Amino acid sequence: MDLDLQPILKGGLIDVRPLKPEHYEALFDAASDPLIWEQHPERDRYKRKVFQRFFDGAIESKGAFAVIHCETRRIIGSSRYYGYKQQPRQIAIGYTFLERAFWGGFYGPELKRLMLDHAFQFVDEVFFEVGEGNLRSQKALQKLGAQFVKSVELEGLYGNTLSCSVFTITRTRWTQRSRYDADAT
Repeated sequence: MDLDLQPILKGGLIDVRPLKPEHYEALFDAASDPLIWEQHPERDRYKRKVFQRFFDGAIESKGAFAVIHCETRRIIGSSRYYGYKQQPRQIAIGYTFLERAFWGGFYGPELKRLMLDHAFQFVDEVFFEVGEGNLRSQKALQKLGAQFVKSVELEGLYGNTLSCSVFTITRTRWTQRSRYDADAT
């Protein structure tokens, strides 16, 4: 069985659905706050022209999602799977953002939990490439149990070089953590 890169994932707070071209305006509205991008290597992603390239890449990836708030049915962010390898059974999760109103609570962790639970049905390891200066995202990943692996230089969407920190979490670690979290509640 092969990994479905765009399943519909349902949570208590959010639904994660395949990103479609008709989601552009709603997702741009969610992304248009400059403070969302202040720690990101590409800080001007809130501008329409820059966001258009990001959105086009998301659609072309065939692994991108719209994050939909369950109560209001409004798009509040996006994430995607990318870099899938059948051997050695790995995938990356990234390009994630949520509106600031949904930071620091349960929305980000639920998004990652939904995506990790799905991915670990098919892979043994998930990677996250995070801008070196994006301390918020790095701390959030560490809270989930992801571990820092290395620093790398990656090519950005516009041919620029981005300094990133790579984090990883294995299926075994995720399963143990999920079991621990369930026992703690």
